[in-house]
Amino acid sequence: MNQKRILYITQEIFPYLPETQISQISRYLPQAIQDKGHEIRTFMPKFGNINERRNQLHEVIRLSGMNLIIDDSDHSLIIKVASIQSARMQVYFIDNDDFFQNRETLADEKGEEYDDNDERSIFFVRGVLETIKKLRWVPDIIHCHGWFTALAPIYIKKGYKDDPCLKNAKVIYSVYDENFEKPFKEGFSEKLRFDTIGDREIEDVRKRGKMDFVNLTKLAIDYSDGVIQGSENIREELNKYILDKQIPYLTYTSDFDSNLERIGEFCDKIGS
Repeated sequence: MNQKRILYITQEIFPYLPETQISQISRYLPQAIQDKGHEIRTFMPKFGNINERRNQLHEVIRLSGMNLIIDDSDHSLIIKVASIQSARMQVYFIDNDDFFQNRETLADEKGEEYDDNDERSIFFVRGVLETIKKLRWVPDIIHCHGWFTALAPIYIKKGYKDDPCLKNAKVIYSVYDENFEKPFKEGFSEKLRFDTIGDREIEDVRKRGKMDFVNLTKLAIDYSDGVIQGSENIREELNKYILDKQIPYLTYTSDFDSNLERIGEFCDKIGS
């Protein structure tokens, strides 16, 4: 791969959250790509169950302080950072008192999914993209992991399509066998309104019907330049949807090290 700038947007990274398929690939893929001489930035939400003291998170004052408006409400954007010393890799965290502080990840301690996961996801994705703008860092490739990042492709391709930092970025979305049970609330599509996401885009999202896991994943696929099968078993409906669209598609392999190498080659193909 020619030297590139790659932005990773993920819902979880080990060791900040427990080991899962997403948190493991989000931990070791950026390191592998960085070790090959590429420049990376990695972002995840600062969920309330991440221990700031133990993980040595600290606020980046120069990047914090912006307000994002979602559904006519202001929400303060706080940026924190920590380092995985063994990997020489920094991780940026998107934080907010309303959406992340004193709350678990995507469900509460009883396993009940949060009613405002749609707004939390919007805030997270827009928070990452606004921070990239503030850093004046221009990624060649943006790689998204987990359904909590599924709105990133439409925001990159539509909401930020004229932004000099983001307009030329290629987007890759990794599909995993995760799920969420509680569809986004009615009226979700209107909350997406932002700059060049206007009536046409909102109507397109509304026509898709109930925004459940499958429809949200299809939305991400539709605005991506490439798709990766992140889990051995993804829903057949989604697998068929990807194949029918004839979008560049990297299928799953169980060998972890081989998988890292194949993903790097796939990114090189998409980014060239």
